[in-house]
Amino acid sequence: MRIVSLASGSAGNAYAVESQGELLLVDCGISYRELAKRLAAVGIDIDALAAVVVTHEHIDHTRGLETLHKRHAGVPLYANFMTAEAIECPCRTLRGAFTVFENGMPFRCGPFGISAFSIPHDVSDPVGYMIEADGLAYFHATDIGSPLDSIGVKLSCADVATLESNHDPALLKNSARPEPLKARIRGPRGHLCNDDAAALAARFASPRLRVLALGHLSQECNEPRLAVNAMRCALDEAGRGAVRLCTLSQDVPVEVFAGLPRQTR
Repeated sequence: MRIVSLASGSAGNAYAVESQGELLLVDCGISYRELAKRLAAVGIDIDALAAVVVTHEHIDHTRGLETLHKRHAGVPLYANFMTAEAIECPCRTLRGAFTVFENGMPFRCGPFGISAFSIPHDVSDPVGYMIEADGLAYFHATDIGSPLDSIGVKLSCADVATLESNHDPALLKNSARPEPLKARIRGPRGHLCNDDAAALAARFASPRLRVLALGHLSQECNEPRLAVNAMRCALDEAGRGAVRLCTLSQDVPVEVFAGLPRQTR
């Protein structure tokens, strides 16, 4: 399994999961042109695309879907019912384009086993994903307002994970953003701060976790060193110092993981 973050942040999100020559895309929140460019930059052929799974309907997660669907009409788009409906209603060309799943009900696409789980965010029915391939489990969850135990339980089953670490509370408080926006971000259906992300990972990361990518970092209200320091301290205290950390970028691809299947005894 290979995992590459193509874009991560409020200006657009897209993540590539590759296995056995096939590509699964988690969200398509950048333009199709930029998506193809960034995939090519990391040596992934967009024509290997097997499916797209969508976390929720915000534009920074769906911006390129319409063009992608036009260019790759045979590639299935997956979302739960309420997310599909929220995307299809304003976009005529995507009506009927989605294969709808139920949260918690596993399904397969090519070499990928996929299951969606609920997360708290200010949209209709947002989800994170557990994706399995090559004997490995990948946890993906961003846009999380609250560090729920149910999310942590999923994280505990992962070999590789992407977890939101959106903002530093002090930087958010002192930013020039309007107060209603600040309240939304730090609210129970907003975005996860560094300390809450670190506490969640420290509680639930198991010895099998190899890599933890910190995603959806605010460019104005966070810094990579702050996110990494909070997570590193928490993991070290929890006895999980072997976990490799990386921060994801809004503007350039980041290689999260490329490795062999987990060894079983």
